[in-house]
Amino acid sequence: METIKPKSALTNSNNKSRLARTFQKVINLRTATKIASSNGVGICVLASQRKLPHHGSTPDRKTSSHAPNNSMVKQKAVLEALLAKVFASVTSIKAAYAELQLAQHPYNSDAIQASDQAVVEELRALSEVKRKFLKKELDLSPQVTLMLAEIQEQQSLMRTYGITIKKLESDVDEKGSDIALLRKQLEECTTFNKSLEKKLNASGPLSMFDDFQFTKLNPSHFVQVLHFCLRSARSFVKVMVKEMESAKWDLDAAAKTIEPGAVFARESHKCFAFESFVCRTMLEGFDSPDFGVAKDSDSKRLNPEQHFNTFKTLKSAHPKSFLAQNPSSSLARFTRTKYLNLVHAKMECSFFGNLNQRKLVTSGGFPDTAFFTAFAEMSRRFWLLHCLGFSMHEQVSIFQVKKDCSFSEIYMENVTEESLLSGEINDGNVDVRVSFTVVPGFKIGATVIQSQVYLSPVITPPVSR
Repeated sequence: METIKPKSALTNSNNKSRLARTFQKVINLRTATKIASSNGVGICVLASQRKLPHHGSTPDRKTSSHAPNNSMVKQKAVLEALLAKVFASVTSIKAAYAELQLAQHPYNSDAIQASDQAVVEELRALSEVKRKFLKKELDLSPQVTLMLAEIQEQQSLMRTYGITIKKLESDVDEKGSDIALLRKQLEECTTFNKSLEKKLNASGPLSMFDDFQFTKLNPSHFVQVLHFCLRSARSFVKVMVKEMESAKWDLDAAAKTIEPGAVFARESHKCFAFESFVCRTMLEGFDSPDFGVAKDSDSKRLNPEQHFNTFKTLKSAHPKSFLAQNPSSSLARFTRTKYLNLVHAKMECSFFGNLNQRKLVTSGGFPDTAFFTAFAEMSRRFWLLHCLGFSMHEQVSIFQVKKDCSFSEIYMENVTEESLLSGEINDGNVDVRVSFTVVPGFKIGATVIQSQVYLSPVITPPVSR
């Protein structure tokens, strides 16, 4: 009689066998390790758990049961190698396509054909892999395929990086060419502007007076010479402000000293205060026939036509050469007087560290410096304006607008529209008033040449009801 085992015992025995097989599968899967390659990509190596039997011994049943598990691991490794091969082929296609694009600019027919052939070959290889996969005819070694795929991918990446470097180098060369071209254009524009400035600063704008007749003078000619004069004044103001900055002056304090209480809409508008100081000083005594600097009455006996002849003589004269050759002329006396009035001793000492220029001017000489050269040119132009003013057939007078006057378009011109901006102020009534006069105005008979003023908004609080 056979002994019948209890059902519970059979169940326990089956559970133990199933648990043992599960552990064995886990152990078999973990034996498929990866060996890191030099480029960081792992190569799957299947470590066999199957031991060779000794001679005369029979195979172990447990060992033979591992064969299906090893087959699954190997199949997984084959699929991983297949994917690596596909990805490597895609990378090669990308590299070949990049080479194809690079060969088009500039056009290189040989490189285009080679790149096109490379793309076709890689696509053909992918098609062959697809065919074998679908027909289950894959015959590849996982380890070898992985290594070859890694090598192919790295080579393709190197090609892509090389193409990128060439493209960047080409872009750098192109940008360099653009920079060189723009620099050349800038130099040409600078040279052209300097030539125009030289003509404007010389006698260019006054060339119309070369063969001009005295009887044809009119106020428009005076306006043209006035603009010619103010350009030089603004150039000198720039030179003076540059010297102030070099001497570490407080430009804000200096501007407030010239025009107390002035409120500037922008930081750059402080230059109008310095321009006001220069024009006010240079035009002081303009109503006098001798500009208020003559020591005798010779200039007072000049008639309008003689003033015009003096104007024509000096309009093309070089200021430094003329002053050096005519140190006792009216222009020389005017230049000395205005320099001593405009450039204070403390200012000159702050700019240059000494009073050498002032001493030379006081003794009757003329300094050979860039600062004095700019001043001498400005002085010559103001003297020309005075000569032309007294050449007019009608009386010329000068006027200046008082501070806080209402703006009048007939007598005034705003030097900058930005001082009129008051749209952001909503409380109360806003009125624009004259903050200070930058350039005085002129009257020639019944003709008015507008004064140039700097305006500021004045806010009137609303009246409460």
